[in-house]
Amino acid sequence: MRIALVSEHASPLALLGSEDAGGQNVHVAELARALGRRGVDVVVHTRRDDPSLPRRVQFAPNVVVDHVAAGPAEPIPKDDLLAHMGAFADDLVRVWRDDPPDVVHSHFWMSGLAALDAGRRVGVPVLHTYHALGLEKRRQQGRRDTSPPERLDIEARIAREADGLVATTAGEARVLETMGAPPERITVVPCGVDLSRFRPERLLPRLGRGPVRIVAASRLVPRKGVGDLITALAQVPRAELVIAGGPPAGMVLDDAEGTRLHDLAHREGVAERVTFLGAVGREDMPALLRSADVVACCPWYEPFGLVAVEAMACGVPVVATAVGGLAETIVDGVTGVHVRPRDPGSIATGLRRALTDATRWREMGQAAGVRARRYGWDDVATQTLDVALDVLSAGATRREVG
Repeated sequence: MRIALVSEHASPLALLGSEDAGGQNVHVAELARALGRRGVDVVVHTRRDDPSLPRRVQFAPNVVVDHVAAGPAEPIPKDDLLAHMGAFADDLVRVWRDDPPDVVHSHFWMSGLAALDAGRRVGVPVLHTYHALGLEKRRQQGRRDTSPPERLDIEARIAREADGLVATTAGEARVLETMGAPPERITVVPCGVDLSRFRPERLLPRLGRGPVRIVAASRLVPRKGVGDLITALAQVPRAELVIAGGPPAGMVLDDAEGTRLHDLAHREGVAERVTFLGAVGREDMPALLRSADVVACCPWYEPFGLVAVEAMACGVPVVATAVGGLAETIVDGVTGVHVRPRDPGSIATGLRRALTDATRWREMGQAAGVRARRYGWDDVATQTLDVALDVLSAGATRREVG
């Protein structure tokens, strides 16, 4: 089988933690690898953002990354990419007319727009994963939402017209139905984690033996709630906070949000207990998460929350805001602690709750490791492949009926 993954801004080759590189990059990369291991021929189509990039790069066995010419070959904020999706679709049509995939699986709303356009012109069925919904972003950010105004209408069109939809949580599936998606075309498949790399190793916490370590890993954007976590640290004595994400090490202060967070740490009197690592390579993430006594994921909204699942797979309890996917992946009091979003006091209470009892800490870590096994990439890829086969079969049936 041949599957084309379309991920317009989130390349599997990108350095994680930069402005628009995060969980979607990981998802696309690991899904492509896992499908490739199953003998599926995969091409990941992503926008060329550097003129030195070759058109095609071998990424993994049976997986190639295709750099699509759409707009200038330079970094462009994802909120400014909509104007280039017509060119993106045109390029896909040129490629697919000579070498069509069996199924297209698009990721994020602009990829869905380009994939639907190209797929309809070539006659290839389209499966779509949103990764984040404009409805939720608008609800959370209000006037601060920088998404193009067309986003909500385009997402609703994708919900109605895509041959299949993959929701990463049950909550997302319910929202997609309100957007007009036919229920029979929605399948819930969670994001995955590489269980061979993210695994437990450290068995004893530092509780009572020195400063405890809190680790947060995310892009440095306000909605990720890192500022709330810094403010909460003032109420959690004998704890250090290590923040991974943002520009490369040593350049965090060149970033507006990095500067704001740095200044906030000084105002809260916790600067000596906060370390900004900058962007951390994917290969270094397991060791970083295992170094934590607790991993904190405190966004205002999070469609899934990949870092939380990776931390659980490492046997580390997670303090997480009960929003989006985090409300489903973290079991309060069992694998971690739920806290309220945008509430440093609640976050501080949750951190203390997770860190003050070594026995409870150990039990939560063990339970987290067990729960994470359901998110292994091999299982996720198998489920995704099953959905792709269903979409292909349904498309063939509709053509026969027509």
